[in-house]
Amino acid sequence: MSAAGPFRSEFESLNGGAPQWIQALRAAGMDRFASLGFPTTRLEEWKYTDVSPIARTTFRSTGAEPPAATAELVARPRLGSGSRLVFVNGCYDERLSSVVFPAEIHAGSLAQAFEHRPDLVEPYVAQLADVESHTFTALNTAFLRDGAFVHLPRRTCAAAPIHLLFVSLPLAGQPSASHPRVLIVAEEGSEASIVEDYVGDGVYFSNAVTEIVVSEDAKVDHYRLQREAADAFHIGTVDATQARNSRFRSYAVSFGASLARVAINTVMNGEGSECVFDGLYMARDRQHVDHHTCIDHRRPHCSSRELYKGVLDDKATGVFNGKVYVRPDAQKSDAQQMNMNLLLSDDATVDTKPQLEIFADDVKCGHGAAIGRLDDDALFYFRSRGIDAQTARDLLIRGFANQLVGRLPLEPVRSQLQKSLAKRWGWTEDVEAVA
Repeated sequence: MSAAGPFRSEFESLNGGAPQWIQALRAAGMDRFASLGFPTTRLEEWKYTDVSPIARTTFRSTGAEPPAATAELVARPRLGSGSRLVFVNGCYDERLSSVVFPAEIHAGSLAQAFEHRPDLVEPYVAQLADVESHTFTALNTAFLRDGAFVHLPRRTCAAAPIHLLFVSLPLAGQPSASHPRVLIVAEEGSEASIVEDYVGDGVYFSNAVTEIVVSEDAKVDHYRLQREAADAFHIGTVDATQARNSRFRSYAVSFGASLARVAINTVMNGEGSECVFDGLYMARDRQHVDHHTCIDHRRPHCSSRELYKGVLDDKATGVFNGKVYVRPDAQKSDAQQMNMNLLLSDDATVDTKPQLEIFADDVKCGHGAAIGRLDDDALFYFRSRGIDAQTARDLLIRGFANQLVGRLPLEPVRSQLQKSLAKRWGWTEDVEAVA
């Protein structure tokens, strides 16, 4: 299907007033997007996710200001009194942000960094995200305008989490499209927890790309919370690279949007690096949620752990496609991958495809997947102790989800997600009391 037409005129109005190297990246992105077009279900990577609803909708990206009534949306996902950078339709809003970082940590608008600190961003922007193969990454690059930039100098530690809040709203009463970019550079021995949070109201398309550089001995905990509006579309890509003895932990939670797909990838380029991929997706009504992950072991003595859990109700559909590559030089690799799914109705479906591709002979690897329903014996146990059927059902669902949410290291994220999920799924006070 033709892709570039609806976006071309807005691209032409955007591609100016920026450094020449940014304009070149934008032009290359638009050309590649026009060449690739929107993916179809004939492609193996998109076999179970139909993006034609996005292709059929006309979105507005530029030329109008979003509604000013964003205070309520901004207040809802507050994670305490720490630093928070707020972006409305992909652009930094200083008025809504609160910044209390140490002086040595640079965190703020990516557009401002393009202008004032190109030495920090130019070596990394568009170096990890794959423009050539991925349509939505190419589209994001074509509209590369603003987003979040976090730079951690050598041996620095962000004591408090850095909250990046992305708020999406329609433009002039029309469906909007935003293409936020996030660049995180953690230099040698640095450490931080970063929360990337997506919310909104109305009909819109959020197309986000995140690039993360984890240098030698650095530690990055990355939380990605997708709780978009019920009628929204969300496409997200995270690409990370890890150096020697680094640690990258990814926590992805998705329970918003009508159609959502998130791809999270890391390349373990340094010996002794570690990564953890934990994810939870919950969908109901006719929601569709898709997670693709890739962990690429390229050096010896690296370890990875991956656990994704899904809960699907009504006529919701889910997809999990997880890949672990172990390259010939990655001897002594240790990789474990598991996907578990809970189907709550006869009409809910999930397609799961855990994959291992191993090209080394001295490794320890395993993977698996499970799809099941609520345990009748457990339900009977609760009922026999005076707990009504609905509360018993909700307790089991909450317990299944809480294996992921309950072990999130950041307490503010953990507690807020538990409250959000309780509200989203209608869990009663009885459930909270018993739990």
